[in-house]
Amino acid sequence: MKPQIPFSDWEKLDIRVGKITKVEDHPKADKLYILEVNFGEEIGQRTIVAGLKKHYTKEQLENHLGVFIINMEPVVLRGIKSDGMTLAAVNGDESVIAILEPNKDITLGSKVR
Repeated sequence: MKPQIPFSDWEKLDIRVGKITKVEDHPKADKLYILEVNFGEEIGQRTIVAGLKKHYTKEQLENHLGVFIINMEPVVLRGIKSDGMTLAAVNGDESVIAILEPNKDITLGSKVR
């Protein structure tokens, strides 16, 4: 378990609901997908690179809602800029990864708190 953090650290995260609208293979990485994610009118579309290829097909991801951190510093992963992070549950040996998603329809861009 990681150390406790103050609530103010949690408040720094901007976690939002987005819809994965497009999934492409990363041209330079076997485990990565390039996701196009729609966060609604306020935020718009973002590109997020995610290591989900071993666990999901493109068809399983496209048009599905997910939960994402959108205020992380952008990072370049094998030449592709990623503007966020996909949140997922991961078991101990990382053999199972499950993307976090809302259990009912909700407006794109909704905050997670």
